[in-house]
Amino acid sequence: MRAISGLWRWRHNPLRRTSDLVEAWLALAVLLLVLLVTPVIGFVVGTVAEDSLQQSVKDQRQSRHPVTATVVRKLERSPLETDPETSTGREARTPVLADWTAPDGTAHQATAMADLKTPHPGDHFRIWTDAHGTVVARPLDSATATTHAVLAGVGAALLTAGLAETGRRLIVWRMVRRRYARWDQAWERAGPDWGRTGTGC
Repeated sequence: MRAISGLWRWRHNPLRRTSDLVEAWLALAVLLLVLLVTPVIGFVVGTVAEDSLQQSVKDQRQSRHPVTATVVRKLERSPLETDPETSTGREARTPVLADWTAPDGTAHQATAMADLKTPHPGDHFRIWTDAHGTVVARPLDSATATTHAVLAGVGAALLTAGLAETGRRLIVWRMVRRRYARWDQAWERAGPDWGRTGTGC
């Protein structure tokens, strides 16, 4: 912001350097990019993600079916076993051997994760399968898809702003290095005569 305000102060300043104006205009361009372009990029990315995720929701709802399974017996949980649907640990799911009938009418018996704390033979629970009875993850719901899309849009906007600011800082850093290099060269040229002016030497 100091560099941007300098655009007005340095208009007729005799001590103004070209690099000062370049730095100020660069800061103004990045500010406009962050304020105007970044929200547009975030909106576009969020919209595209929303359309894609909502289409996935529709596809999953069409291809995945809720099925009632019956517990045959409880199985011991492996120490390394994880349930991707309950990674937060808010639901207790237990591995069981279960029977169920697929949407196509075929009978299946396999291991499934039951949302029962103490499953007993004959207990019923719901699982999700494809049309042929293979167990699949439950379908993505519309609210979760929208949340993911919003996060994608916000992430894209923040990434764009971060890249713009990083680019500005890199350019300014290079300008400062060149400025110091010119100063060093000027000092080297003035070094032998420094302090001799007016001494008659």
